Amino acid sequence: MNFQNVEFLISAASNKDFPKNRLPEIAFAGKSNVGKSSVINRILNRKNFARVGEKPGKTIHVNYFTIDRKCYFVDLPGYGFAKVSASEKARWSKLMEDYFAAGRIDLGVLIVDYRHPPTLNDITMARWFLDSGCPFVVVANKMDKLKKSELEPNLVTIREDLELPENCPIIPFSAEKGNGRDELIRLILEKAEK
Repeated sequence: MNFQNVEFLISAASNKDFPKNRLPEIAFAGKSNVGKSSVINRILNRKNFARVGEKPGKTIHVNYFTIDRKCYFVDLPGYGFAKVSASEKARWSKLMEDYFAAGRIDLGVLIVDYRHPPTLNDITMARWFLDSGCPFVVVANKMDKLKKSELEPNLVTIREDLELPENCPIIPFSAEKGNGRDELIRLILEKAEK
């Protein structure tokens, strides 16, 4: 699959906007300031394809990108720090519920901050992936900001706090340096090329 052949498709504000053309969907979720867009850009080897914002909460819809016309990357709205109204947060929540209920996810990618224990929102998102029954992987981003002695203990904390099953991989990742990119791409290809 050619990750350079990527196009923005649609910014879905509700479930009626989800693409009718069914392709494998790789859904990216994470809190507003975890570097979700940076992870997507690293996978694609592009600097600014997915928008990287200075303010959290840039992604407010379910954004679809077509990868080589063979699968969709789906950038879900960030959660947590965005300063938006309660009604906007409720709209996001409904949109996410509709997306998960649609059963469209072939692989979920939950991005967490490697430096800190998962937040309650991270735990809720992991539960959504687990309850939906879709396979997912946890990407522990910002590994370049950790000391070597922190790497293993932080991974253990992430696995325990998110209550991950043994078969759920956690990939240490650095959107800045590229660590973990090859492993994540391998998992994406397994699902996208079925």
